[in-house]
Amino acid sequence: MQYHLNGYNSGDPNLSRDSDSGWFPSELPEHVDVLIIGCGPAGLTLAAQLAAFPEIKTCIVEAKSGPLQIGQADGIACRSVEMFEAFGFAVKVLKEAYWVNETTFWKPLKGQITDIVRSEKIQDTEDGLSEYPHVILNQARVHDFYLNLMRQSPRRLVPYYDRKLIDFTIDRAESFPVRARLQHLNPKYQHQDETINARYVVGCDGARSAVRTSLGKGLHGDSANQAWGVMDILAITDFPDIRLKSVIQSGNEGNLLIIPREGGYMTRLYIEMDKLSADERVSGRNITSHQLVEAAQRILHPYTLDVKEIAWWSVYEIGQRLCDSFDDVPEGKLVNPCVFIAGDACHTHSPKAGQGMNVSMADTFNLGWKLASVISGQCRPELLHTYSAERHAVATELIDFDREFSTMFSAPPRSEIDPDGVDPDDFKKYFIQHGRFTAGTAVQYLPSAIIGQPTHQHLAMGFEIGMRFHSAPVICLADAKPIQLGHVIKADGRWRLIIFSGKSGVNELCKFLTEDKSSPVLKFTPSGADIDSVIDVRAVFSDRHRDLDIMRMPSLLRPTKGRHGLVDYEKVFCSDIKVNADIFDLRKINRSHGCAVVVRPDQYVAQVLTLTDFEELAAFFDCFMKPQN
Repeated sequence: MQYHLNGYNSGDPNLSRDSDSGWFPSELPEHVDVLIIGCGPAGLTLAAQLAAFPEIKTCIVEAKSGPLQIGQADGIACRSVEMFEAFGFAVKVLKEAYWVNETTFWKPLKGQITDIVRSEKIQDTEDGLSEYPHVILNQARVHDFYLNLMRQSPRRLVPYYDRKLIDFTIDRAESFPVRARLQHLNPKYQHQDETINARYVVGCDGARSAVRTSLGKGLHGDSANQAWGVMDILAITDFPDIRLKSVIQSGNEGNLLIIPREGGYMTRLYIEMDKLSADERVSGRNITSHQLVEAAQRILHPYTLDVKEIAWWSVYEIGQRLCDSFDDVPEGKLVNPCVFIAGDACHTHSPKAGQGMNVSMADTFNLGWKLASVISGQCRPELLHTYSAERHAVATELIDFDREFSTMFSAPPRSEIDPDGVDPDDFKKYFIQHGRFTAGTAVQYLPSAIIGQPTHQHLAMGFEIGMRFHSAPVICLADAKPIQLGHVIKADGRWRLIIFSGKSGVNELCKFLTEDKSSPVLKFTPSGADIDSVIDVRAVFSDRHRDLDIMRMPSLLRPTKGRHGLVDYEKVFCSDIKVNADIFDLRKINRSHGCAVVVRPDQYVAQVLTLTDFEELAAFFDCFMKPQN
């Protein structure tokens, strides 16, 4: 973390001092750049990104009267923790969370279907998948971290609660094309209507999204006619794996998923209930918490479960539904989008795979930097089309996975009585096989204006184009500090160009970037701005850090910044000399030729090029960026 660039300041370095006291009035503003509907994980991820830009006016509204107190989602995938690192609160999450280190599988005891027995205990995620673990933490705490980050940001952004979207109209001829009507739900204000004009509106308002409804879109899919209960409990039990994630398939009482919660005492149970008949809704069953407890006790037999307190519970029916597109662009029309939907507003599925909150946050992490770059004039508005294209493909894959996963999880174990059931060993294999998907690290965006073709992929096989930048350990040359290279990619809207040295080429590339008129660094950096404010160039050398001299590095890798012209010494890194820690080996980088890896602001690899591909590098950024000089 860097600070003191523009002068010494005491106190919390996370608190921005670059803004005024905030433009936030007591009433809704008349005009904003971005209006976010909904304070769920998708809405707060987007708000936290946009709040970092003091020039962008963002407003986020929520129908509830205040922040979430009890969360429904709790699973945080490895990829989401990597994203939290970009926002600066991954360490806080890890400190509070339950770490999912192992998963156990239980099946019916052979010859005695009323009892269960442990069949296997496995590692939850594969070694080297991420520098971060899969963790469990109350969704409300994730919200707290986002809200705190927003309050400390240059915009000092806080939500407007008690506001419900009624509808909106779109007039693309206007500079603020979306005119939204909201109702103030607080009786003190007599439920008065309010109007706000926005350049862009993003609906993060859940499965019953008013934004989606106003767009005339629907969620399409079906229900599996299967009822499940979920509850957070404080209990006493002799079940030995109560503090491990456990998948339990009983012989005749249904299935159960145990998710230990943070704090050491609470446990979440996902409990299979009876199958619903066609067109039946789970609400018609009038299922009680007492019934859920009894079902869990039967599934766990011969072990006992004495529930002392139920912190929260609910029932739901499994279904997978997806919206046709995630923006307001009519099919076949050549117009740029100005309204978007994200999270549950455009895709819904079962919670057992732990993907709901994770995929929702990833939606708006994808959208946030694109909105910021278009609003600031850095990129062309056509860039915004990539949001729906990229995230709809991810959601489609998620729906297909969840349908198969839920079917296998809800199926009875295979036996002589039920030969069509699922073999518990097959379910375990499926769980292991799809570990990267559930960890969030399997997402790959297809070639587009911001994802290049894999022409030079062989130079860095471990940085696959279209996939997230897979971090690895390095040593900072200037101060010998060991860090994870991926942690330099913050949620600040900047692109990264990471140069991996070969036997030559670094000096020549840096010279091109600082002297040639076609250089994307020169072309797209505004006059007077720091040279790394749009494209942050870094370098990684295979040499030992004690064998190199920081003062002999090109000026681009020792840039002067801020009002004092201070030197940034944190642009150059070296391989970690420890065993099995060399980034060139871990990410299969060609040591002889080296390469240049272009990384998007949302931490995805956009392109891999040779160190001499000056024209191709310039052409890549020319496709979507607007010259500033």
